[in-house]
Amino acid sequence: MIRVLVVDDSTFMRLAMRRIIEAEGDLRVVGEAADGEAAIEQAARLRPDVVAMDIEMPRLDGIEATRRIMALPDPPAVLVVSHHTRDGSATALAALERGAVDYVCKDSDIGGVDLGMLDKELRLRLRHWAGQRSARRPIAITPAPVRAANVGGGCDLVVIGASTGGPDALALLLAAAGPLPVPCVIAQHMPADLAPDLAAHLARLGSVPVVVGEAGQVLLPGEVVLIPGGCDGQVARRADAPGLALRLRVSATPVQPSVDLLFRSAATAARRALGVVMTGMGRDGELGAQAMTERGMPVLAQSPESCVVAGMPGALIEAGLAAETHDPAAMGRRIARLATEKPQ
Repeated sequence: MIRVLVVDDSTFMRLAMRRIIEAEGDLRVVGEAADGEAAIEQAARLRPDVVAMDIEMPRLDGIEATRRIMALPDPPAVLVVSHHTRDGSATALAALERGAVDYVCKDSDIGGVDLGMLDKELRLRLRHWAGQRSARRPIAITPAPVRAANVGGGCDLVVIGASTGGPDALALLLAAAGPLPVPCVIAQHMPADLAPDLAAHLARLGSVPVVVGEAGQVLLPGEVVLIPGGCDGQVARRADAPGLALRLRVSATPVQPSVDLLFRSAATAARRALGVVMTGMGRDGELGAQAMTERGMPVLAQSPESCVVAGMPGALIEAGLAAETHDPAAMGRRIARLATEKPQ
């Protein structure tokens, strides 16, 4: 049974979401809160698997409540359900920066609450993120060196995967790395409409060009390409010239872009890619890192203590696939050094 905490200052919305969540029997609402302060207390006491979190509430808003909940031991996944997350808004980006895993907008295209849309989307996303949370296991900090690939030797491509807490971590990494002499492609778990705001956010804080990827786009040195939400991205060798290009495809999975799919394509298409797995809930990236390691391509992991949630990099460390671990700023400096080395 998946345990859900519902947080909303509207009595009507709490009742409506309870009915939607419990409609099929495998999810149960274990608590309700009308403001952020109560949400933190109930999250600590009830230990739900997932929190359905509103944003605008009295006493403490959902953004700050999310940040404090993610600081709890073994925190739940936080799914934002709000009027304020339409069209990739700054509010949606702020929620993801504080540790929310995803968001669902309450509004319909013509205004008002769209209960039909919530009935379609809410249970699907709650189930997915509860599953990602339950996949976490204790992290063994020391990687197994027999599996990790040699870090030296330069690279012709950097691929990065991130999820929960990724926007802030990525901004720190890009600012420390500076312009790279090779292309960089990022798979950050996000809803379909958030990519333009996130690209602008990363470009502003990281002081490097960041663009939203397009199908067939040629990958250029010095440019950071963000795979848009709502689809998966792969790198492929260009048919008409040397170099690499981006392929996009529609994904049926609840969360995109897939880190595993990006890393697997890099293992096949690149001469020597460098992989980086950042903060995030779940284990996306582990299988892709394995594919890269088997081809002698190194994968680095964000240090668990610097993560909002250490599930994704922790899975690599636990499997012995992480060649090195660093905090985001140190990771950026390390990538810059590796990218400028000449291939062996």
